[in-house]
Amino acid sequence: METTATDTRFIINLALSAWETQIERFDKHLEKLTDQQLESEIAPGRNRGVYVLGHLVAVNDNLFTLLGLGERMYPQLQDLFIRTPDRTVPIPATAELRKYWYDVNAKLTPALRNLTPEEWLGKHSSVSAEDFAKEPTRNKLNVLLSRTSHQAYHFGQIILL
Repeated sequence: METTATDTRFIINLALSAWETQIERFDKHLEKLTDQQLESEIAPGRNRGVYVLGHLVAVNDNLFTLLGLGERMYPQLQDLFIRTPDRTVPIPATAELRKYWYDVNAKLTPALRNLTPEEWLGKHSSVSAEDFAKEPTRNKLNVLLSRTSHQAYHFGQIILL
């Protein structure tokens, strides 16, 4: 069975719909949580909800450069929420992180929708041309799929608050 351009677009749309569903679920739950609830630990001795929120903002923001969509909006979050554990450095206020979440996703989701099927199946910025030639599955679509799963995982944590 041969895969057609229509099949490829359909599969990409499925992946984008899954991404958008995760964003919408997180948005709805985030709106229900107070800042005080977000500042509590998800489980005793574990990350706080606000840290998970900041982490997801940083990860989603990084998709701009990883997928060739432009520069990050909040590059200062990379060190705070990707490389540094919770409670080891001061972080932005919860209200500020909420704003960043909405800002990043409001710009990111339409940018994702504008990629062509050829771009989705092309390499992302963290893989070399040589490695991509050996493993063409290391493409932008695969990044979206992994980030969608990543977001679903953290939504499962946030829902505990």
